[in-house]
Amino acid sequence: MLSLDPTAFLERLFAALLRDGIDVARFELDHVCYRVATAERYAAMKHALGSEGTLLGEHLIGGRPIATYRLDKPCQFRNRTIAVLELPSPKPGSACIEGFEHAEFVVDEDPRSFASHYPSLAWDFTGANKPKNADVRLNYDGFSVKFHQRSLADVITEEQKS
Repeated sequence: MLSLDPTAFLERLFAALLRDGIDVARFELDHVCYRVATAERYAAMKHALGSEGTLLGEHLIGGRPIATYRLDKPCQFRNRTIAVLELPSPKPGSACIEGFEHAEFVVDEDPRSFASHYPSLAWDFTGANKPKNADVRLNYDGFSVKFHQRSLADVITEEQKS
């Protein structure tokens, strides 16, 4: 049995958001992302997650596969339930440490507009022009947080219908 506990990661993330004055209480914590260092570990994690959840989809994004699972036993954090986990294959030639890398929130406005409420922060707008589910990101020491308008599960379901 695989046991991924995002509690320590989420404690750091929520502390960073609090320091930056971002209140996410009304927003859905859509999913967390767990990174692995090797293609072999990616295959092993996919196998393990297959017995602990449902594969919503595996898509090539940026030239590498990314698998998304709805967990049978969602993660609990404070008053939140996180049922979706994203598992990206490592980028070729890019070293990373295994562990939780980012979380994403669903906001109720365009991501650029959301970021404009916090003009003093160093926003990463790289994903702001994506045709599907644009996002904005804040990078912290060893992790990041993204804000977008639609849940990852909804986007995957829509893609499978088309």
